[in-house]
Amino acid sequence: MAGLELVSDAGFRADGRRPDELRKVRARLGVLARADGSAYLEQGNTKVLAAVYGPHEVRGSRSKAPPDRALLCCRCSSAPFAGGGERRRRPPQGGGDRRSGERALLLRGVLEGAVLGQLYPRSQIDVHVQVLQADGGELGASVSAAGLALQDAGVALRGPVVAGSAGLAEPPAGPPVALSDLSAAEEAAGGPRLVVATVAGSGQLALCQLSARLHQERLRPVLDAAQAACRGLHAVLDGVVRASDPLGDTRTLPWPQ
Repeated sequence: MAGLELVSDAGFRADGRRPDELRKVRARLGVLARADGSAYLEQGNTKVLAAVYGPHEVRGSRSKAPPDRALLCCRCSSAPFAGGGERRRRPPQGGGDRRSGERALLLRGVLEGAVLGQLYPRSQIDVHVQVLQADGGELGASVSAAGLALQDAGVALRGPVVAGSAGLAEPPAGPPVALSDLSAAEEAAGGPRLVVATVAGSGQLALCQLSARLHQERLRPVLDAAQAACRGLHAVLDGVVRASDPLGDTRTLPWPQ
């Protein structure tokens, strides 16, 4: 990334944030009455809506239902007015754009490691995520919103699911600077972009997606920045979940200290 464009001499980014500062985060649970669980998440100007239906009986052929765990079905889409290049052209009737399809596959991979599917054998859980406004970090916001919706639905999880991003600014003079929670402008500047997702209690990354090659010595600060973004986001979203449940039941294992 072009450091001169992204970080000023005073250490501020174009939107006024420090390198390790997250965009403003807002979230609400239970926003859709007909869904078993739902969540609305804003990260800066990126806005995402997630809905969960189930666990319920498997639809269609029962032969596709795993006998020992739940069948997890994920669908991602972008509103026609989402902007940010999310919908450059209208997808075929009944289909979806390639970017949303790839996002759905990644989302399913993350959630399969988070949902305690063995508690719901021969059942199906549907997760639908729609990007309402795109301004960077759509994949991470989709993962975090889906995690909130699963908690709202009462689905048992190994721990809270959150995702964050980071990149690397390279000033003309001075060492490279890791940037947490990239905006659309920062993503468009080029350079490596890392998205990670974490599930509390697992001690491992549920997702680690790097957009370009990065030397090992430069990977560590970017990875640290992305994981710090996950921790900061979790702190905000955990407060939202607890505020929505007076009994303090987040339906997950506790976040490790």
